Amino acid sequence: MAQALQVAVVTETYPPEINGVANTMRQLVARLAQRGHRVQVIRPRQATDRKPHPTETLVPGLPIPGYPGLRFGLPVYWRLRRQWHRQRPDVVYIATEGPLGQAALRAAQAVAIPTLTGFHTQFEQYSLHYGLGLLAAPIARALRRFHNRSDATLVPTAELRDRLTAEGFNKVQVVGRGVDTTLFNPTRRRTELRARWGCAPADPLLLYVGRLAAEKNIALVLETFTRTQAALPNAQCMLVGDGPELARLRRAYPQFRFAGAKVGVELAEHYASADLFVFPSLTETFGNVVPEAMASGLAVVAFDDAAAHNIIRSWDNGITVDPGDPGAFIAAAVAVAQDLGRLRRYGVKARATAETLDWDGVIDAVERCLFDVIRRHAMPHRPEGLAATPE
Repeated sequence: MAQALQVAVVTETYPPEINGVANTMRQLVARLAQRGHRVQVIRPRQATDRKPHPTETLVPGLPIPGYPGLRFGLPVYWRLRRQWHRQRPDVVYIATEGPLGQAALRAAQAVAIPTLTGFHTQFEQYSLHYGLGLLAAPIARALRRFHNRSDATLVPTAELRDRLTAEGFNKVQVVGRGVDTTLFNPTRRRTELRARWGCAPADPLLLYVGRLAAEKNIALVLETFTRTQAALPNAQCMLVGDGPELARLRRAYPQFRFAGAKVGVELAEHYASADLFVFPSLTETFGNVVPEAMASGLAVVAFDDAAAHNIIRSWDNGITVDPGDPGAFIAAAVAVAQDLGRLRRYGVKARATAETLDWDGVIDAVERCLFDVIRRHAMPHRPEGLAATPE
């Protein structure tokens, strides 16, 4: 086994909170620990916390406006600096760019600890969905400044790396995402669940899983469901997730089923008991729900972006359409929903693709990045302006 490291992971979201960043952090922390690394998680205190786990440092936090279930951590710079001065980690991984993440980066640099940052959320794109488009450029500049102060920034796809590099981000490295194919599995399909939802065996069930919020392009989910039911009256439609739009959408669309947030086996059963996964978001850095649906044996309709771009072969193990064409998205979903045989064939191939997305390979890549930044951080710095001697 490689040398065991002391790793501090700083994140402003963590389970039991439900989102892609929290899930990724759970996998990262657990799997690094399984390999013998000593991992300390620094995160905001949550309402469910009673006694902190010995491997966690809880800091004060405040609710995120519009997302009362999520919190951002307060900038506890001096606390982190004192803690890391007394017990110095080998490396700090900072997953979020909020006040806690900003303070952690400053504190780590103050005591000369190598840092990695993760680019997990496209906040500058979120602003466009809340009437704050004028803030997109300042947010992008702030994100660039933050990440360029670290020793490296990890992103999940080569496309995102190339885009950020073109925008002036430095030292961007690709580390993909895995999927738990034991949890998300076609064997979790439940006929009794489908019957409870009013689905006969021949009724296609369309599914969306994710936050119910404007930045997820929920309007296109609803339009797709509406058009599918118009063409196929026996089609059933379900949305799984919580978010600021949930109460309004339940009132406005009584013909659809809103299951609320689900986790673990219950979430896996919802995936596997559906027939087609509909995911039109264009603000994802990756989109963990896409490989989760594929691992569950579902055909996926998505825009050709993020995870879908990397793992879906259109009209073979799923369907992708041009991100600028919502009409093509709706047409593809409506067409494939009417062919259960094709859905089954795509689902089998989707499962086979998901089985190649191994978390062990992802953690191998994370370990390489951790050791690389530690090694580079330890190298003596040449005086500014002194050119390297040619070999």
